[in-house]
Amino acid sequence: MLLPVLGLIAVALCGLFVFGTVTEKVGLPAVTIGVLAALVPVAVVVTAFLWVDRWEPEPPKLLLLSFVWGACVATIIALLLNSGAEAVGDLLLGSGSGGKISGLVSAPLVEEAAKAAFILLLWWRRPIEFDGVVDGIVYAGFTAAGFAFTENIYYFGRAFAEHGFGDGTSAGVVAAFFLRGVLSPFTHPLFAVMTGIGLGVAASSKVRSLRILAPIGGYLVAVLLHALWNGAALLGGAKTFLNVYFLIMVPLFIGVFSVVVMQRRREQRIVAAALPMMVDARWIAPSEVPLLASLSGRRSWRKQARKQSGRDAARAVGRYQASVTELAFLRRGRKLTDEAKQRQRELLRVLKTSRAEAVRLADGAPRG
Repeated sequence: MLLPVLGLIAVALCGLFVFGTVTEKVGLPAVTIGVLAALVPVAVVVTAFLWVDRWEPEPPKLLLLSFVWGACVATIIALLLNSGAEAVGDLLLGSGSGGKISGLVSAPLVEEAAKAAFILLLWWRRPIEFDGVVDGIVYAGFTAAGFAFTENIYYFGRAFAEHGFGDGTSAGVVAAFFLRGVLSPFTHPLFAVMTGIGLGVAASSKVRSLRILAPIGGYLVAVLLHALWNGAALLGGAKTFLNVYFLIMVPLFIGVFSVVVMQRRREQRIVAAALPMMVDARWIAPSEVPLLASLSGRRSWRKQARKQSGRDAARAVGRYQASVTELAFLRRGRKLTDEAKQRQRELLRVLKTSRAEAVRLADGAPRG
């Protein structure tokens, strides 16, 4: 019990440190404006990754923890090391050079490593919750969303502190919001997703060399893309920046989206293939197979349960559906370890209790 408490205290202290640091730099009113402005892009990004995670939803507490890691812990690591790199650059190469060294070298290396540390730790400590590319994409996306949220608070707040909102001086605020909130809200997640894909490949592979090389390769791609993005902003003009954006980042984003779509279809096939076995084991009813084999069928089932029996019944059906998915992924083509067997027992308990709860609520619902 002591370790989780210490972890929560550490995260809280990190959050206070980040808040105090940003407030000291731009002031409390600017931080308030920054928070409000940063909520818009982060809501879009988080919604997108929740959509990715629909077939095999990850535990909400782990998603929250990954977001907080990015927003607090990774941000502090990056702030301290990037500031040190900037100071060393100014000392060795002259005033003003440190910012370029930090942006082109330190920031890509440090920030991608800081974001990846949580995903690596999760893969090591909770392998049962990390079993494929989609998991890597989702956890990387949430960690990067947290990091970008804090970073946007600073940049939006700084723009407000410098320009304000009066007499046409809001152009800087609008420009900052357009650049970071509209044009590029997915840049940090896109970089981190490269590492997440590498770790996801490693988690689902039995080849030892691939389990080592895939995460390293993913991290290096993330660093390269981050350095390219920062280089276009720091060294290139508007034309160079737009070329990098439209010729590299946008096609890459489309490519990652295509990978996500293919992986979601793969997850659907895994679940559909496992359902007959679950019927044979009497875990689910034969009539439930078509309702569990597609997202639309599951959504209709929850909607119907809510309409007939209320929100609690819909939530019970949702837990039942999630346990079926987890069981399908747990048993796919692998010999169950002792840990996996324990996890299967827990999932079967959730499956039975949630189904019983849904039936109880349906039996007690008023009939029209």
